[in-house]
Amino acid sequence: MSALFSPLQLRAVTLPNRIGIPPMCQYSARDGGLATDWHLQHYGSRAVGGAGLVIVEATAVLPEGRISRGDLGLWDDAQIEPLARVARLIASQGGVPAIQIGHAGRKASVGLGWEAQQTLTAEEGGWTTVAPSAVAFEGYAEPRALDREGISRVVQAFVAAVRRARQAGFQAVEIHAAHGYLLHQFLSPLSNRRDDDYGGSFTNRIRLTRKVVAAVRAEWPDTLPLLIRLSATDWVDGGWDAEQTVELCRLLKTDGVDLVDVSTGGLVASAKIPAGPGFQMPFATRIRAEAGLLTAAVGLITEPAQAEAILTEGHADLVLVGREILRNPFWPLQAAPALGVEVAWPKQYLRARPSGR
Repeated sequence: MSALFSPLQLRAVTLPNRIGIPPMCQYSARDGGLATDWHLQHYGSRAVGGAGLVIVEATAVLPEGRISRGDLGLWDDAQIEPLARVARLIASQGGVPAIQIGHAGRKASVGLGWEAQQTLTAEEGGWTTVAPSAVAFEGYAEPRALDREGISRVVQAFVAAVRRARQAGFQAVEIHAAHGYLLHQFLSPLSNRRDDDYGGSFTNRIRLTRKVVAAVRAEWPDTLPLLIRLSATDWVDGGWDAEQTVELCRLLKTDGVDLVDVSTGGLVASAKIPAGPGFQMPFATRIRAEAGLLTAAVGLITEPAQAEAILTEGHADLVLVGREILRNPFWPLQAAPALGVEVAWPKQYLRARPSGR
């Protein structure tokens, strides 16, 4: 029996296998955060391809929390039904539909993913960004430091967004606290220079993330899993690091988080990241062992045997395949025979099944 093709139980939700699609921005929303036919075919094709968990890209909880003008949103009821189409299609193919919700903070208001990554001017359709402190991301505009009222507004926006995610039919939610976006900005002393109870000490810097988690968990049904994406290190001395991540994860477990999606970096543009196959996996391994939380490994995972080994060797509980599955939506179906496993194919595609049956 292949570990990669064994089910994973998360509360009352069962993933049919341990292959997940990580959230990857498509920058293709229209009219202020509405999902389009592009999203329908993009996520639908990956579900048809056999992924057990499909996590829809970073979806902003507030308009000013968008990375770009092409980001999805869940700050308005009009955004529910376009996303519901996506969730229904994923579920109809046997996958579990999930969605990542977040706020970009000081990294908001930039061009689409294939455009220049710099802060847009008002004439270009940009907006004022916010952050824990008035400290700019390298090369970006200086953000406005959030006051207490602004922080409260962010927490309530996460709650409202998760309520809409449930109405849209998603079966799992992931809070985005990685890649240098707002919650990560509060976590790291490199971007958080506050001297109130949201800055300074470790306890203060993690306060907003824990508040968001607690508020979302209270709104999200007990039967459904709550995930969080964390950058386990800034890859810079004096920044957020693995030791702090492990300690935070111990607390998040008591707060009701079910699985940690373990990534790294994103806070410092000039950080030297030793990217290579499975380069982030050791962080997932450590969190799993020391915090007692289920983890997902992500980062240049491309081969079925590589993914299988991550699970069988106890490094993680779920494997997220990103760029490789952009290249090949049917990677899960093709990974199965490589591991000696027979899985169901869509009836419409049976003629293409390698066995010929």
